[in-house]
Amino acid sequence: MSTRRLTVAQALVRFLANQHTERDGERQRLIAGCWGIFGHGNVAGIGQALLESEGEMPYLQGRNEQAMVHAAVGFARQRNRMSTYACTTSIGPGATNLVTGAALATINHLPVLLLPGDIFATRPADPVLQQLEVPHARDVSVNDCLRPVSRYFDRIWRPEALMPSALDAMRVLTDPVETGAVTLALPQDVQAEAYDWPEEFFTERVWRVHRPAPDAQSIAEAADKIRAAKRPLIIAGGGVHHSGAEEALKSFAESTGIPVSETQAGRGSLRFDHPCELGSIGHTGTAVSDDIARAADLIIGVGTRYSDFTTASRTLFANPDVAFVNINVTSLDAHKQAATPVIGDARVTLEQLTSALDGHRVSEDYVREYRAGAQRWAQVIDRVTRSATGTERPGQAEVLGALDEVLGERDVVINAAGSMPEDLNKLWRAKEPRQYHVEYGFSCMGYEIPAAIGARLADPSREVFALVGDGTYLMMPTELVTAVQEGIKINVVLVQNHGYASIGGLSEKVGGERFGTAYRYRDTEGKFTGEPLPVDLAANLESFGMDVLRASTVDELRNALSAARASERPTAVYVETDPAKAQLPPEAWWDVPVAEVSTRESTQLARKRYEDQARAQRHHL
Repeated sequence: MSTRRLTVAQALVRFLANQHTERDGERQRLIAGCWGIFGHGNVAGIGQALLESEGEMPYLQGRNEQAMVHAAVGFARQRNRMSTYACTTSIGPGATNLVTGAALATINHLPVLLLPGDIFATRPADPVLQQLEVPHARDVSVNDCLRPVSRYFDRIWRPEALMPSALDAMRVLTDPVETGAVTLALPQDVQAEAYDWPEEFFTERVWRVHRPAPDAQSIAEAADKIRAAKRPLIIAGGGVHHSGAEEALKSFAESTGIPVSETQAGRGSLRFDHPCELGSIGHTGTAVSDDIARAADLIIGVGTRYSDFTTASRTLFANPDVAFVNINVTSLDAHKQAATPVIGDARVTLEQLTSALDGHRVSEDYVREYRAGAQRWAQVIDRVTRSATGTERPGQAEVLGALDEVLGERDVVINAAGSMPEDLNKLWRAKEPRQYHVEYGFSCMGYEIPAAIGARLADPSREVFALVGDGTYLMMPTELVTAVQEGIKINVVLVQNHGYASIGGLSEKVGGERFGTAYRYRDTEGKFTGEPLPVDLAANLESFGMDVLRASTVDELRNALSAARASERPTAVYVETDPAKAQLPPEAWWDVPVAEVSTRESTQLARKRYEDQARAQRHHL
């Protein structure tokens, strides 16, 4: 048997460079490159191996370990999970900084490969720098924090253990059911250890991403339930995009006349102006989606995991006779809500259901009802996003209206946290399946900027706009340096509202009186109600090397957005919004428990409202 003598790190890098995915005849590289920040735990191992790879494994220099994972996830999402990045860190704080990004990846079923350094396998000195000493378990390190947020975890104590573990890691990354964060913890001495590797380990491998078909009985049962329903409603989740099932969903909806609502992850499953499209659903949903959902007698979930925002904390589906049919590649999600499960790939399943329901269509009265509701909501969108004159300071909804006017159909908007996801979910007119990129499974502040870098790397032909509030921006702006260094053209829209606007509004509703949510000086009583802090975030953006355009009015904002889009450099648009322009109220409830006892009247009133609304919660059994 022919062998090649390499270190563990060198072998891993060469192995990863030869892994590919394939679906529907389209092949691409599984690990597009490696993000890295080096310390004593990986600089002589993975760092040296990347240097020696001579470009076989492209390297990107990160500034924050969590942000590296976000960039990889943003890339993987835009590539429909067919390709991702690896992220390498040292042992210690570099490794623990991966945990938040890993949780986000796993919750959203998005693949990313994590390669943190680890403690010495040989234990030449005990403890080594940054070693966590656990008296009852010498094999525990800080990397064990990654176990609960990883879909696969292994620590490579010996060189030969890398081979089966690396293959398992690739299997999980490419499995539509299992995918998420995959962690291979690499002891720093083992990374640098040499071994005679069989040449077969480095041969090119193609991991076929299969489209599992549902069984015939499940299709028949689902078709029977759909035929019997008078008011069915489709909920399109992120699985529609991951499967590339948008055209299949469109054909199914057009054939049956069943309306389509969408989760945050599923937005863009249908184009905004399609006759069957109702927009988003749930707590941040449109009035028409939520009204139809309350009266629906059948919910057809496609690739959704039914989060509390989608179900309005189990208060939305109010019809006492409502039933569920769930199409999902994952058994766990297919069985939720006591549904009739149809376990299979979304595209294949929708195609089979369309054939099984040939000739079936909902009543024209129902079609007229939901289309009239959609038209009314379109008027709401026009009113709230374009109500300001050109010389007025925009509200947040009007920022989105200006974006909608300027962006092209293939441009991407990215967001993750704060009040923006709610406005986007209700008001954004998605024109293309991958235009709407809102991460709401983990709703992680700081995701937007690194994810924008990942999305741009995934498809350089698209303009990418990261929408961030000042609170999110201050948490993780550091990857702007990477965008400038690498010449990665992203556009940042920084909305200045002087604090945590979203959580401030929620605080007020639950009796918290916006405590601790404003970015202001303390007043004479010690409360944060003084003048806004004199922080110049536009100047901060410039200090990172970004081109910055300031906008104070709606007209200035439109001009700045157009200039940013036309620029060839990383560019930011800085805009102060008018906080007096209120958001649209929620169309459905969300369960945030309120203090059961309090001396404050605001909390007492909030608790009364909470108890009244919570009575509508039900388990679908």
